[in-house]
Amino acid sequence: MKKVTILSAMVYIGLALLISGLFLSGTIPLDLTAVDRIGGAVWVFILSIIILMPIVISRMKKRINK
Repeated sequence: MKKVTILSAMVYIGLALLISGLFLSGTIPLDLTAVDRIGGAVWVFILSIIILMPIVISRMKKRINK
């Protein structure tokens, strides 16, 4: 069980970081302040974690417990 938890956390945090990094890179050509960019990236990171957590955990449980 502990193995599933650690692997799942690594996967969904990594994916959330990737998504927020894509958001940051997508806002470069726009006329936004640093506060807008960083605040948006943090918001995207938090929402991505909320969305990805149950999906990744259930898939990891299925994959590891086979």
